Amino acid sequence: MMLTLEEIAKLIDAKVYGESSKEIIGMNTLDNATSDQISHAVSQKYKKSLTNSNAGAVIVDKKLIEHCPSNALLVENVSLAYALLTHQFKNHQNINHFQTASQVINSYSKVDFAPGCIIGKNVTIGENTSIGANCVIEDDVTIGMNSLIESNVTIQKGCEIGKKCVISSGAVIGSEGFGNARDQNNQWHAIAHLGNVIIGDDVSIGANTTIDRGSIDNTEIHRWSKN
Repeated sequence: MMLTLEEIAKLIDAKVYGESSKEIIGMNTLDNATSDQISHAVSQKYKKSLTNSNAGAVIVDKKLIEHCPSNALLVENVSLAYALLTHQFKNHQNINHFQTASQVINSYSKVDFAPGCIIGKNVTIGENTSIGANCVIEDDVTIGMNSLIESNVTIQKGCEIGKKCVISSGAVIGSEGFGNARDQNNQWHAIAHLGNVIIGDDVSIGANTTIDRGSIDNTEIHRWSKN
């Protein structure tokens, strides 16, 4: 997705201070944003990060706009504006990409697939890994070698699983986190979570565990963790 600041301003009811034709291709934190990404600052505690940010634009309120070093989008409710904008940059799974394990089995060397598995596009699975019955592996997922994915596991778009991992039955990896912002009518608006889940080597995930993706940064589970 690519939007100009003018287009973004219309979506979030903002006033642009700076280059309205500036093109934005994604969202990031103040500390990590690049010149083609947009960020947001919700309070005074982010003033230092805002001042030092390389973001191409920042969503701010009137208390912080003077500290913005780049293009600014002035709004009354930063959290709500951020929540609304996240959905423009969310990459949803295309269900037409799914294939059954029997359709893709020849693309994977030394990988065992149980019946009922559904596999998306651009999925990488290492050798000697086993995928249990009725698992759903969405687009752009990576699973390392010698891992065990037990039955009824869902690994959502873009997540990474390391080597020698065990994901127990019923787990969901990469689900949408819980985050909302309230508007002037006290209605809640969900925040789309744009990060992924990155799981290191030798990690065990228990049955029916849910691991949410990060709102912007990735959720990371490091090597040898037991969850």
